[in-house]
Amino acid sequence: MGSQKPLATPKHILCVLGTRPEAVKMAPVITALRQEPWARVSVLSTGQHRDMIGQMLGIFGITPDHALDVMQPGQSLAELTARLLQGLDPLLAAAPPELVLAQGDTTTVLATAMACFYRQVPFGHVEAGLRTQDLAYPFPEEFNRVVAARIAALHFAPSEGARANLLREGVAAERIHVTGNPVMDALREVASRPDLPPPDPASSEARMILVTVHRRENAGDKLRQICAAIAALHAEFPDVEFVWPLHPNPALRAVVQPLLGTLPRLHLIGAVDYPRMAALLKHCHLVLSDSGGLQEEAPALGKPIFVLRAETERPELVEAGFARLVGHDTATIHTEVARYLRDPMADGGFASGPSPYGDGQAASRIVRLCGLFLGAVAPG
Repeated sequence: MGSQKPLATPKHILCVLGTRPEAVKMAPVITALRQEPWARVSVLSTGQHRDMIGQMLGIFGITPDHALDVMQPGQSLAELTARLLQGLDPLLAAAPPELVLAQGDTTTVLATAMACFYRQVPFGHVEAGLRTQDLAYPFPEEFNRVVAARIAALHFAPSEGARANLLREGVAAERIHVTGNPVMDALREVASRPDLPPPDPASSEARMILVTVHRRENAGDKLRQICAAIAALHAEFPDVEFVWPLHPNPALRAVVQPLLGTLPRLHLIGAVDYPRMAALLKHCHLVLSDSGGLQEEAPALGKPIFVLRAETERPELVEAGFARLVGHDTATIHTEVARYLRDPMADGGFASGPSPYGDGQAASRIVRLCGLFLGAVAPG
């Protein structure tokens, strides 16, 4: 462990986030940085998930120091990127931080990395190195994280597999640090709270399946196929209930509600905050989701997850037996989930044990590495 150096002026670190998952994963890092006397931390919320991010940050006691209002109805990705750059650039120019941190693969992360490059401010990428090796899938996330990797001065990889991806792309080994994923830090802290809300509306007697779908690639007909599989499982297993917190996207709701809204043991509820999602995850029997975050979180709480995607940038989970890819095909989803509901040990069951994404100490590792990079912590 490094020791702290005495500093006359704390190092300014800007943490940029814009979506709900970014808020969850950056919150432990922000909290840990604020405990360091060598760090002066400011938080910028871009507002990419305008209606959800304030509430999410409040759960962790974080109030943004700066906020952008980038979302416009029906805007394209190009327009969103332009608005983000227009908001970020003056901030970096007026008071350049010594380091900027952002997490993941959203348009907020892409624009943050680009803005840092233009202003020659070091950029640190949290959750670096995730890849599907298909630039168009998931869209636009794979492109975003590949571009961010070309710019980043520091790469905080969640796993050895992510590190290997970065090395294959020519990133210098000394810039890559395997830290684990700070989502583990956040989940363990929230899931252990004594005031965690009850997992309503599921009944305590039923086996509950938690469902979430939000990705662009699962829109339209693919979403209808997913719904058909859920309807078939509902009909076949009368002891199973489904809880689906619906993403606010009106196009998604327009498909799901007519197809599934009348099923008696399927509860379509509004978007939930992180403590309630943690409660649902703790209570559920299994998870059906296309969420990257839930792929990481479900195994941490010992829950099997069937991934509603053809590929995943988290192959460690599939390879180790914590998750199964089932795509969007009705027959495949129904067959795989039904087999598990009949016999949890079918095909060898799901893996249990330590998560590939760390021990819940990622934030402290990231903070120490930032201190080393900035010369605020002595090596050793």
